[in-house]
Amino acid sequence: MLDTLLHTGAQHPDLLWILVPSFLSFVAGLGIASYSDRLREQTSSGRPASDD
Repeated sequence: MLDTLLHTGAQHPDLLWILVPSFLSFVAGLGIASYSDRLREQTSSGRPASDD
């Protein structure tokens, strides 16, 4: 029973094909979030607020 709870999938034959794309998509998400924050700061600080 304990073996089933502790199973992490480390013996999965395609573990590398699962981990690499997962890691790359995580890093891409961090990059996109960082870029969008910088873009938001640039656009909000350069323009006055409109009353529309």
